Amino acid sequence: MKSVIAAILSFVLLFGGASAFTTPGAARSSTSSTLVSVPTRSSTSLNMVFGKKKSAAQKAEEEAKAAQFWQGEWVCKDCGYIYNRAECAGMYFEEQGPGFRCPQCSGPRRRYAKKVGDVVGTTLDGGDAPILIFSFGGVIATIIFGIWAVENL
Repeated sequence: MKSVIAAILSFVLLFGGASAFTTPGAARSSTSSTLVSVPTRSSTSLNMVFGKKKSAAQKAEEEAKAAQFWQGEWVCKDCGYIYNRAECAGMYFEEQGPGFRCPQCSGPRRRYAKKVGDVVGTTLDGGDAPILIFSFGGVIATIIFGIWAVENL
């Protein structure tokens, strides 16, 4: 038992200078057991973290672009999801293509409406009117064809 403890102590004394708690910039001196700290310079700058400061021209351009689009909220009529520009690649709702779908319920773009206060309106791309017109037209055409088929066949 004493030989095991002696072996562990000799191992610790031999490699005792190596520590897991030294900084990467610290180097061990070969003549003494003290650590010499070598300062390291960080490559991270505030621009990498927060981005570059926008110039006045960039701010004016961004404000002009924002003035072209609806500043209120867009709401999905199916599930109530409120469009969040930050979640959708920073694009305004009007910039989304016709293939855009609600992230929550996969409803098509035409199911979104402008929200003004507590009132939800309809979109400018026709909303559901074309769907309803052609649906009722199809029902009427089916009924007329059914009546004609019963009389003539």
